[in-house]
Amino acid sequence: MFPSPPSGERGGGEGDDWAHVEDAQRYGRGGLLPMAVFLTKNAPGLRTSPVKRGYWVVRRVLGEQIPPPPPTVPELPKDEANLGELTLPQLLARHRDNKSCAGCHSRFDAIGLVFEGFGPVGERRAKDLGGRPVQTAAVFPDGIDRSGLEGLREYLRDKRQDDFVDNLCRKLFSYALGRSLLVSDKKALDEMRTKLAADGYKFGSLVETIFTSPQFLNQRGRDDPQER
Repeated sequence: MFPSPPSGERGGGEGDDWAHVEDAQRYGRGGLLPMAVFLTKNAPGLRTSPVKRGYWVVRRVLGEQIPPPPPTVPELPKDEANLGELTLPQLLARHRDNKSCAGCHSRFDAIGLVFEGFGPVGERRAKDLGGRPVQTAAVFPDGIDRSGLEGLREYLRDKRQDDFVDNLCRKLFSYALGRSLLVSDKKALDEMRTKLAADGYKFGSLVETIFTSPQFLNQRGRDDPQER
């Protein structure tokens, strides 16, 4: 990890210059999910948004398809300092009492709540903007209570690894080909997953499988029946 001075202070580092930080997990960093760009993008400004953060993880990282919310869903206060007596997790729990909302929110609220240790712009924190201690524990979709980023990593590794790998292969293959995936791509995707596991989940294995695939080596022509 190479934090700039301002982000280094937020992440737990010190100093006035860019610096290489070994073992970023000591500061709750390391990898994509605790990056400030992800945390800030999925927060409305003066408060965090477990809904947006959790939705992004299940949609973009795990590839789940989740319908848009009903148009009548009430907005939460835009400032954490104005939440009143209830904490944000308590407000979300009350929201899930609505049967029309519970089905979707049960899939991502808990995942978003583990990021409550990071403020609206990704800064580490122990209290929200209203001065209340943050809560990073939640009951995950598998029924197990986990806490914080390590709890999320455990869930992804132990329960959702196949979903993550499948989504990664599909997105990377589609990006490399510059088109949407077709039914005829299934064989190549199966080979990507198999070779990836055999190679110890090294990213280079995915790249090699893509670069040597017929889809990547050959350009589809107008006369191809699948292009019609």
